[in-house]
Amino acid sequence: MGRYLLGRMGGLLFAFLLVSINTFLLMHAVPGGPFDEEKQPLPPAAKQNILRKYGLDRPIWEQYGLYMWNALHLDFGIPFQSPTETVTELIARLWPVTLQVGGATILLSYFLGMLLGIVAATHQNSWLDYTVTTLATLGFAVPNFVIAVWLIIVFSIGLHWLPTGGWGEPQQFIMPVVAYSLAPMALVARYTRVNMLESLRADYVRTARAKGLSEAIIVLRHVLKNALIPLITVLGPQIPNLATGSIFIEATFRIPGLGRYFVTSVTNRDYPMIMATILLVAGLWGITYLLSDILYTFADPRVRLTGRVSQ
Repeated sequence: MGRYLLGRMGGLLFAFLLVSINTFLLMHAVPGGPFDEEKQPLPPAAKQNILRKYGLDRPIWEQYGLYMWNALHLDFGIPFQSPTETVTELIARLWPVTLQVGGATILLSYFLGMLLGIVAATHQNSWLDYTVTTLATLGFAVPNFVIAVWLIIVFSIGLHWLPTGGWGEPQQFIMPVVAYSLAPMALVARYTRVNMLESLRADYVRTARAKGLSEAIIVLRHVLKNALIPLITVLGPQIPNLATGSIFIEATFRIPGLGRYFVTSVTNRDYPMIMATILLVAGLWGITYLLSDILYTFADPRVRLTGRVSQ
């Protein structure tokens, strides 16, 4: 396992390097800059001083090298939009808000998604199965910002039960989580149903039924555990997406989170904030994939981290 982990860590570092290079080049390839005269008219001398202060007057390769050297020392620079604090301080202030919404979304979507998938699989071709399949299809087909608008129209404007947006009150937490949860919930439900149906047809299930085990014990103790193995691959990459925030959800409900601020950073060419956010997402993706591989060994003891399955 140690050799495997070292190899994977080396691959993650290489991917991390490629992401940082591509992001840095793409940022500077886009026309315009953070201190263009169209956005912020400045005398030439004043503009040159600002560019020198942030190192933007240097060649691209030198800017990249300096940024990565500072990043290795956990110094991600100063955001252009909020020069009174560092990028690290800004992320530390914004990310907890996003994590609250993302964490609640993960718990709700995974729990309800697995529950709906189990119900659909154990009642195949019944009205319950058709209902879950229809809801899962709608969850995939309808974008989350459309669902958010519907929720606002029904529960805020129509029924006056919930506020249209904002942050800080428990009522403002409900609609963003519901709108954000439907797509991953649909994904979990569909894959749980498919994997459960495949496991229910296995020989060991027929043997367990012949021994007189109850259907609940068969499903929970044997079928569900085997159905989790392919589900880990699908669900792992969903976690970084949910943990770093949805641009549309945070913008629609006026949530002061990381996803919403990232949009303004791209619009205003806030290079330090863009780089830090992209590196954060890339790091989460790499760690999630690595943890998914490790979880395989717990879900199925036959799986070994050498890439082989023991006989």
